Amino acid sequence: MKCQSIIIADDHPLLLKGLNDFLLEKGYNIIESSSNGREAYNAIAKLNPDIAILDIQMPYMSGLEIAKKCKTNCLDTKIVLITLHKEKELYQQAQDLNIFGYILKEFALEEIENCINTVSKGVPYFSPKIKENLGVQFLDDNSLNSLTPSEKKILKLIAKDKTNKEIASLLFISYRTVEKHRSNIITKLNLEPKTNSLLIWAKAHHDKLL
Repeated sequence: MKCQSIIIADDHPLLLKGLNDFLLEKGYNIIESSSNGREAYNAIAKLNPDIAILDIQMPYMSGLEIAKKCKTNCLDTKIVLITLHKEKELYQQAQDLNIFGYILKEFALEEIENCINTVSKGVPYFSPKIKENLGVQFLDDNSLNSLTPSEKKILKLIAKDKTNKEIASLLFISYRTVEKHRSNIITKLNLEPKTNSLLIWAKAHHDKLL
């Protein structure tokens, strides 16, 4: 998957150079590097890279703002955010924007290859390190075993951003049946009955559902 085109952006010159040199040395196809958010977005719009690795906070546009603009303008580039910040709110914003990757800077060189390779396959990568720092609940065997095969199928589709209507169509079941399954899953996993709680959980644990 190293043929995937990648751009990187960070407003800290040493960090940008370090990441750029590391990935080039590993044989990745880095086609552009930018030092601020505006440059990064323009590069994404012009070059349409497969993956954009962005610092979450940069001058002119943040990584989250770039992701939002890409989503609004239907750009296909998969966004990976690297951050020093460990606030749960930022993590949830990233989930809501369908970010494909989210890792902490202090573990970036340790995790970036795994992240890129996972994202290249169309699978989101949310660092176990960030989950630990945020106290995101990990899936245990009992939680997994409590789900029926139908519930697991629905969770997989939720992780792929499918709506209840789309899930009903794909599984040849009624819309109300999907809603009932979702309610049961939320109860079994002891989640808050918020609109996006199941989506956040499904994305965070997608690898256990494959």
